[in-house]
Amino acid sequence: MTTIDEELRARAEAWAASDPDPETAAQLRAAVEQADHGNAAAAQELADSFHGTLQFGTAGLRAPLGPGPNRMNRVVVRRAAAGVAAFLLGRLSGAPTGDRPRAVVGFDARKNSQAFALDTAAVFTAAGVETFLMPAPLPTPVLAYALRVLECDGAVMVTASHNPPQDNGYKVYLGGRAVDDDGRGAQIVAPIDAEIAGLIDAAGPVGDIPLAASGWNLLSPNLAADYRAAVVRLARADLFPARDLKIVLTPLHGVGGTTAVGVLREAGFADVSLVAEQAVPDPGFPTVAFPNPEEPGALDLALAAAREAGADVVIANDPDADRCAVAVPQPESGEWRMLSGDEVGALLGAHVVRRLGLSPAEGAGDAVNEDCVFANSIVSSRLLGRIAAAAGIRHRETLTGFKWISRVPDLAYGYEEALGYCVAPELVKDKDGISAALLVAELAADAKAQGQSLFDLLDALHTLHGVHLTDQLNVRVADLGLLEAMMLRLRENPPSSFAGSPVETAVDLSEGSDELPPTEGLLWVTRDDTRVIIRPSGTEPKLKCYLEVIRPVDSSAELADARQAARQTMDAALDDVREALGL
Repeated sequence: MTTIDEELRARAEAWAASDPDPETAAQLRAAVEQADHGNAAAAQELADSFHGTLQFGTAGLRAPLGPGPNRMNRVVVRRAAAGVAAFLLGRLSGAPTGDRPRAVVGFDARKNSQAFALDTAAVFTAAGVETFLMPAPLPTPVLAYALRVLECDGAVMVTASHNPPQDNGYKVYLGGRAVDDDGRGAQIVAPIDAEIAGLIDAAGPVGDIPLAASGWNLLSPNLAADYRAAVVRLARADLFPARDLKIVLTPLHGVGGTTAVGVLREAGFADVSLVAEQAVPDPGFPTVAFPNPEEPGALDLALAAAREAGADVVIANDPDADRCAVAVPQPESGEWRMLSGDEVGALLGAHVVRRLGLSPAEGAGDAVNEDCVFANSIVSSRLLGRIAAAAGIRHRETLTGFKWISRVPDLAYGYEEALGYCVAPELVKDKDGISAALLVAELAADAKAQGQSLFDLLDALHTLHGVHLTDQLNVRVADLGLLEAMMLRLRENPPSSFAGSPVETAVDLSEGSDELPPTEGLLWVTRDDTRVIIRPSGTEPKLKCYLEVIRPVDSSAELADARQAARQTMDAALDDVREALGL
């Protein structure tokens, strides 16, 4: 007995007939046969795979691998490449005759990443785009670096970053002549995403998209070496000469291990060891449930290796190495703890202040350095703003995502709480987990030489600027419609207080403001300065709730009590968020 309708069957059979990938074509035919024999799971997967079209947005494309227009596959990638190529050609339509757009294509070690990159190069080349292809699976920051040094007008990175193993994705950057100064080298933003999406829709059937058999430029491995050398030059041995630091590093089965270890060792950090079980790229990510250093358990092997080795710090990159996680032992107990993204963001911010030759309190709130800006996403801690103000550095808040942070004019340092840090925007106009790892090592080694830990440095920041405690509540859903329902519930019945403190500011971020473009999300600030932001994730099926509690501190003697009070307020606020969401 069949469990799929004839229209779906016809669409599936037509897709399989035109699919350039024998594997996904065979998967599709097998799913149709299984559904015909009453397999409800196969029927549901078919229906979902053909339910609409995978939408191209500011995150590019990201979805599970598989056949159909709502999955990542070679048909979807070729059509996306045709749309991006048409966009680049349109942007340079007024260029002198024979002056073609230039684009670079990179890929990680996920399943089908190299095939998607080759298809992109073939489509670009046939369309008339001068194309450069990375020589091997390499980190996303290397691709972002190549975009700028090769003076390309566009770039594509095939990666799903820290998503589950079954996913893949397609990030698009613009540079050169295709975008203005602020966006040069960064990922696309609205309305460019909609323009490219329209061109993808106009690309027509995949069989009508021309493919070149050759003609693109395969880049030399020297490009990755050039990136490593450029990052190594960021080290300020003149200011921070200490190099006595035992580091355990994990790339979480991703492509960043060789590059990150090379950078650290070339910068003088000789004692770096890789987590053996996670050192080699593996698209199955066999030792972790999710290849995301934020997820519980992801660092278990690294922490075990660090305990055995007596290490000073654990550094973890996500699979495409654009994020960086840090864990260190707590001075009192020796127990290892992973620092939050906001804690690392504040530590690196204070370190960049010192690298700029400024005193943490030099500016006394006056903008003494007009050519220097710190920035972080609106969902990240407000502590960086206070660090910047104290040093006389301008500060900006942006929407979530480095596509916004990296566009801030005169950016010197930017971060977002999801373990993303941009410490060298002149090299990579995006988050870069490898250059961040170098500065973390520099900072940790300097602290160790002074007889301090990273926790001591955090104590100093909290004593100076107040305890800033952040936390998150993530609600993962199977049906994206549930996210809309929860946001509607919050708009219709907004909370009046959190942790007993009345809401004094309520902002619907979807309406935009003079400072921020519209985005889906809600923000509340209470009388005691507790802040709650709730928004759907842009890359995963979950609702993300960000909370921050601030407690003033007059001296280090008050820190323990202030932290305890902040934790109690945070726990109460989290309970209020759960109640508001109906959990």
